[in-house]
Amino acid sequence: MADGFGWRPPRPCEAYRAEWELCRSAAHFLHHYYVHGERPSCEQWRRDLDSCREWEERRSMEAQRSLCESERGRVQTARKHTLVWTPRQSPPADWHLPLPQEKNK
Repeated sequence: MADGFGWRPPRPCEAYRAEWELCRSAAHFLHHYYVHGERPSCEQWRRDLDSCREWEERRSMEAQRSLCESERGRVQTARKHTLVWTPRQSPPADWHLPLPQEKNK
């Protein structure tokens, strides 16, 4: 696979197009602005879509490299975010007892 002809993009080009269109939607804009306080940047999805199309049309090694780096970056970003809560192995020993405010009544 060093020649790149047996390689396939990590996602179909249609998936990159759908992500790019979702990123540009009004609902996504409002959600992203509310959560992050800034406009969403959809340029990476557009570059990925262009690279995927270039790969399918010309089998460009530059397009292959660009898609691989982009997906690697997404995976690294996803791995950075750890769980906020540590999952319990079992419930607390006193889970069935009344809550403190109920005891006072």
